[in-house]
Amino acid sequence: MATVADFMLARLASWGVARIYGYPGDGINGLIGAFGRNRDLDFIQSRHEEEAAFMACAHAKFTGQAGVCLATSGPGAIHLLNGLYDAKMDHQPVVAIVGQQSRSSLGGDFQQEVDLVSLFKDVAHDFVQLMTSAEQARHLVDRAMRIALERRAVTCIVVPNDVQQLPAVPAPPRRHGMMHSGIGFVSHAHVPGEDALRSAADVLNRGRKVAILAGAGALGASAELAAVADRLGAGVAKALLGKAVLSDALPYVTGSIGMLGTRPSWQMMQDCDCLLMVGTTFPYAEFLPAEGQAGCVQIDRDGRSIGVRYPAEAGLVGDAKQTLAALLPLLEEKTDPAWRRQIEDDVARWKQTVAARAAVPGTPVNPQLPFYELSRRLPDDSILTCDSGSAANWYARDIDARPGMLASVSGGLATMGCAMPYALAGKLAWPERPVFALVGDGAMQMNGINTLIGVADRWRDWPDPRFVVLVLNNGDLNLVTWEQRVMGGDPRFEASQRLPAFPYAEYAKLLGLDGIRIDAADQVGSAMERAVSSRVPLVIEVMADPEIPPVPPHIEPKQFAAYLRALGKDAAGGAALRATLRQWWA
Repeated sequence: MATVADFMLARLASWGVARIYGYPGDGINGLIGAFGRNRDLDFIQSRHEEEAAFMACAHAKFTGQAGVCLATSGPGAIHLLNGLYDAKMDHQPVVAIVGQQSRSSLGGDFQQEVDLVSLFKDVAHDFVQLMTSAEQARHLVDRAMRIALERRAVTCIVVPNDVQQLPAVPAPPRRHGMMHSGIGFVSHAHVPGEDALRSAADVLNRGRKVAILAGAGALGASAELAAVADRLGAGVAKALLGKAVLSDALPYVTGSIGMLGTRPSWQMMQDCDCLLMVGTTFPYAEFLPAEGQAGCVQIDRDGRSIGVRYPAEAGLVGDAKQTLAALLPLLEEKTDPAWRRQIEDDVARWKQTVAARAAVPGTPVNPQLPFYELSRRLPDDSILTCDSGSAANWYARDIDARPGMLASVSGGLATMGCAMPYALAGKLAWPERPVFALVGDGAMQMNGINTLIGVADRWRDWPDPRFVVLVLNNGDLNLVTWEQRVMGGDPRFEASQRLPAFPYAEYAKLLGLDGIRIDAADQVGSAMERAVSSRVPLVIEVMADPEIPPVPPHIEPKQFAAYLRALGKDAAGGAALRATLRQWWA
């Protein structure tokens, strides 16, 4: 006899779900048992429920499909939350299925009983429901999937353990109060009307110095974005989630923007008189043009995001690819090449700066150097993930995106611990592609060393075994150390910042993988050559200099003064100041 749990898994498979990430527990025993009878879905056991939610988020990012994660009641459900908030804030479709105690015990303070509907109401505010009958199973699964995909949101179904074991009701009876949902293709009108497009074109045609800022919403619209940029003679800066939108080899692509951004992106935003924002909610307004400086057109699929970061004269709600294609014929070609030439000159000088900064000696290794050397060797079909922390600085500036690559970070939430689960999910979705995870030692200790156990368990099933983890081992929660110095004027606080020593490369070998420990600059190039051709997953542990600063593209005088005060009180202040001067000189 098929149960509700059997039906739920079959229904998810009918929606195109191929794998579910989770961790077992008695609150989902019915669902786990159903996996044993199901031949269409893979259960991917994570090392922790947070990892399962990160993997579901990454699955959505790298495939465009909904990610699904599963956890037991109480603590298991609670552990999902950070990864689900990552999905929510990066607008990814993720469905969370969580167990609950039996219906008869609810309200009795039973063991592991948590008010899960209330708990998930914020992260899954578009749809969170408790299943209390077998008849609900069909429409709750259908609505959770459809709403997640339509709203690009997190949804949640809470399933008591006794409901999981009820006999399935595939077709609810045709009577009052019954829901009759279905699985079907939904067609959208993704292009704004002609008047709206002409209004936007008028703003862009008036501009003499057009800057474009592209985010994750522009992924899949590379050709259209490049055509618009060429028509307008514009430069293109990229929010971190939009790193793979356009190739960094294009001479007018200025790279990342913000604290982790490039000098050309900063300068372009300071000088432009018109701004086109495509699929981005980049949060730091101080790196955009001053209010009133530039006319602005914004394209986003969600009208709620229009005008949030910068006053938009014309807001176009629609799909980036289709809207840019419809906008292009209305745009006038810019005839004065001076603006584009200025941007390209800035970009060319910046590339020289990046190379020069990476070549500055470190103690023992400049952390920019392995990123720079890896970037030159990355295969075109690489999948890149990067964690939050100082590694994100070098990922943003020293890794060049090329056509065909997939790349992502935790953007809106900027949480630590995401890169390794992201990388494993990317590899499971695309086992024939090489994957590179770029992490700091803090993130590696948080989740990475656990995820590596899963890599060791699965890699022999992959047609391309290349799974490379680049770990910056500096013994410091480095980005926070720099934030303390620059923002608060405080020296490095040993008790909070120091990380315990851990042998990352040797740990990889203990798991049956490969590992390289780099403690000199002349070892970096050969290690990166080995990485891109390795036939076994590889951990590259770089003994990185913690005092080489992630110099922002612009620093306020008060921040510089705070930095100098901090270094005067910091035991490593002299080394940090010397490293800073060498970076600025480069």
